[in-house]
This record gives sequence, structure tokens and C-alpha cells, in this order.
Amino acid sequence: MTQLHKDEIFFRDGGGVTFSGGEPFMQPEFLLEALDACGRAGYHRALDTCGFVSRSVIVDSVKRADLYLYDVKHMDPERHKEYTGVDNVVILENLRAISDAGAKINIRVPFMPGLNSGDENMHALGRFVRPLKGITGVNILPYHTVAKGKHDRWHMEYKLGDLLPPTENQTRHAAAILESYGLKVHIGG
Repeated sequence: MTQLHKDEIFFRDGGGVTFSGGEPFMQPEFLLEALDACGRAGYHRALDTCGFVSRSVIVDSVKRADLYLYDVKHMDPERHKEYTGVDNVVILENLRAISDAGAKINIRVPFMPGLNSGDENMHALGRFVRPLKGITGVNILPYHTVAKGKHDRWHMEYKLGDLLPPTENQTRHAAAILESYGLKVHIGG
């Protein structure tokens, strides 16, 4: 907290503390304690998560967090597992659970052509998110190749190969589908 207090002027002027990673819920005890400490200090608290966490822990965090930045990578459980190593059942159940518990949630979609950019996936996302409470909006985050250079420098395999960023038309088309469900959509972070 001592380190955070040094930046307090920024937190009081519309800023706050965002817990991200990796995955902040990988250290649940520390995370919940840090959220409590930031709350006592009056700081706005955001959690950037994929939601793949114990239901009890994520629901317990709702009274401690002011906003969730919640990644939804794919609506199909098998495709989600193919790309991430786990299916999305827990992730979507947790999204519904924190919505029911009163959380404010911004949905974030890492948008990758050919992987999750299809109309069927966007419609499935719109149908799932539309009835949820507390949704502040959906951010479509167009894929970029910045990480490829890092992987090259570190001699690591870049698993997305030659995937290209989406075109503006692809991104706008996905946004239009989500907007047709009454969702407020923003392209970019």
C-alpha cells in the first residue's frame, strides 16, 4: 500500500487501481486483501480477469471490486478449449454469477480473425450478455502482432503463427452484431 499511496493523486482524479496479470485470481488471498486495503483508502478498484476461478472466490470479490474487465474469448466451449486449454463453462457461469451479485462489468473480447470473429460467435455473445445486469459495455480488442516480436527475441514459439489483425470492416461488422442486441460497443481498450 505504501507504493500505491505514492500515486494517490492519480487515484483521486478519476483513476484507480486495476488488478491484472496474468490472472489476478491466481493469488486469491492476496487479491482480496489488496482489494480491501484499496477500498479502505478510497481507491476505485478494477479487476481484469478471464473468470476461470472458483465461484466462491469471484463472488466474494464482488463486494470488494468496483468494476470487472471480463474477457470473453469464445462462446463455444470446444473452440474455447482448443485455443486456451480450458472450456468456457466456469467462465460463463462466473460471469452470470457476478452479474447476479450486482457487479459492474465491462466485457472485453480479444478479436481474432478466423478464431472468434465469426457471426455465429458474435450472435452467441450478444444473446448471452444481453440479459445480464451491470454490463457497462463491450470492448472489441482487435488482435495485433506486438507479442510476435517479443516471442522472436526470446526464441519462443508464437502459436498464432501468421494470424493477421482484423480489418476495420471485420471489426465494425462484429460491433454492429453486438449493437443489434442493445449492447454499448467500443472498438479498442
